[in-house]
Amino acid sequence: MVEAFDHGGGVRSVAVPIPDNPLGHTLVYVVDTDRGPVLVDTGWDDPDSWDTLTAGLRACGTWAGEVHGVVITHHHPDHHGLSDRVREASGAWVAMHAADAAVVRRTREARPEHWFTYMSAKLAAAGAPAEHLAPLRTPRTLPGLSPALPDREIVPGDLLDLPGRRLRAIWTPGHTPGHVCLHLEEEHPARLPGNGRLFSGDHLLPRITPHVGLYEDPDDATVTDPLGDYLDSLERIGRLAPAEVLPAHQHAFTDAPGRVRELLGHHEERLAGLLALLTEPLTPWQLAERMEWNRPWAEIPYGSRNIAVSEAESHLRRLVKQGRAEPVAGSEPVAYLAV
Repeated sequence: MVEAFDHGGGVRSVAVPIPDNPLGHTLVYVVDTDRGPVLVDTGWDDPDSWDTLTAGLRACGTWAGEVHGVVITHHHPDHHGLSDRVREASGAWVAMHAADAAVVRRTREARPEHWFTYMSAKLAAAGAPAEHLAPLRTPRTLPGLSPALPDREIVPGDLLDLPGRRLRAIWTPGHTPGHVCLHLEEEHPARLPGNGRLFSGDHLLPRITPHVGLYEDPDDATVTDPLGDYLDSLERIGRLAPAEVLPAHQHAFTDAPGRVRELLGHHEERLAGLLALLTEPLTPWQLAERMEWNRPWAEIPYGSRNIAVSEAESHLRRLVKQGRAEPVAGSEPVAYLAV
């Protein structure tokens, strides 16, 4: 059954399924403009997902061939996966922030052996055990390495090309380097108090804490601080105080400042918990093993462990930048201690 919902004011959403994923679906937003509908995200590249999206567009009174443009909040496949199919069906433009477009470009150009070598070295430096590294030392073909290259750049602060609408881009890095939220600078159709509506992607969700990990260029030695970027971005969205948030997962909600305060508090508690663990030297892998997840470490699948270690390292970088932890001199792989 196709789930399409009318949010009023020329904005609808279609719940596009994500195969074999507990999130269930991505909410693709259909925004009416004077030149046809513009989509905010597109959903996962899967035949059933495509069928759901096209049926949902029909339920919204349009069809894939009428889509004028696609605005991508971030490069993850459950948001960007169907962009190429939409573009092929309609000739629509596809827009993305330059930082995420760079990730897409690297993904398309990556040779499997280069990716496996990089990941193996990265995880070894984080302290991963030999049995976890072994599969990475046998390069194989990687599926899904051809996400659509965007043909337009989303410039933070600019109004996007939505004739008859006012949709402004807000750069909110953290979940990915080029994540954007999209501020619809129009009065809420139900006249709710606040500052318009916000398409929040994965940056601000009603009941989920977004993953904050590392998306680094293997050829760039810059040490990033994605958690710091995320927390700063959250505070900007809190100050914006939109009347309603239209996220990419779960459901629309109000009181964005309240949700921002919850997430800021969560991460401060998380950092304090990590400091308590760092009374002994720990590598990022050892820290991830001891962190609290939604299931015991032994039950976390292989790929999800890589994500968990990435998140642990993001939190470590924040602690180091704040002067609350430091690397242990001479440790190999590098271990960290609370200061």
